[in-house]
Amino acid sequence: MSKAGHKEFLQFLFVGGIAAFINFISRIGFNEFVNYRVAVVLAYIVGMIVAFTLFKYYVFEKSGKHYIDEVKNFTIVNILGIVQVWFISIGLAEYFFPYISLTFYPYEIAHFIGLCVPAISSYFGHKHFSFKKTS
Repeated sequence: MSKAGHKEFLQFLFVGGIAAFINFISRIGFNEFVNYRVAVVLAYIVGMIVAFTLFKYYVFEKSGKHYIDEVKNFTIVNILGIVQVWFISIGLAEYFFPYISLTFYPYEIAHFIGLCVPAISSYFGHKHFSFKKTS
């Protein structure tokens, strides 16, 4: 990866971290009104909206694509991401952590781990699909 590529990836991680933090905090808020499984999905949508805006303006160069095409492609990449986040967050919190008797903030730890997992795949998906420059 070139120096510019490293810079872009670090910007992606930083900006993605902001979106993930908002996702994480909103999940806690949603949990006041809906169950954990639904809260994870709702929070992911909030995080997606924040991430799209931040990635579009602060990470990736202008793609030359229509805004709707970028949104559509971004959503496709994030459908793969939400599947990863949901299964990891639910699997850890509701199955693995009870199995190992982890009782210290199991939902928060599970959600945090779930949010971290798709970082690499999302970067490449957004770079080479969502915000890929048109020829």
